Amino acid sequence: MAFNGTWKIDRNENYEKFMEAMGVGMMKRKLGAHDNLKITIQQDGDKFNVKEASNFRNIEIEFTLGVNFEYSLADGTELSGAWTLEGNKLVGTFTRKDNGKVLKATREIVGDELVQTYLYEGVESKRYFKRG
Repeated sequence: MAFNGTWKIDRNENYEKFMEAMGVGMMKRKLGAHDNLKITIQQDGDKFNVKEASNFRNIEIEFTLGVNFEYSLADGTELSGAWTLEGNKLVGTFTRKDNGKVLKATREIVGDELVQTYLYEGVESKRYFKRG
């Protein structure tokens, strides 16, 4: 599938503003903007295995499209939700456990990049990854 492979962060758009809206403190925002995130995605039908490696943590997530699972962000924020496939986009809808607010995330291949978009409380951010 198109998502399969290893993707390394290339650049961010409005990421610090997004982290601020999420309630991430200033020091963590500064560090988070330079996390050197690398994502390895393996898709097998409806099942995904995603490995995230950054300056802060290394985690492995397995999920099935449309099936709710629990996930925690690098800052410790706990979420519950699911990814679905809409056309050629992975669309994630996650609810924060601490305040019940919704975080939307999408992953799509645009040209030779993986574009990850976040939307929380009206603040949108994009992270661009190159194969690496």
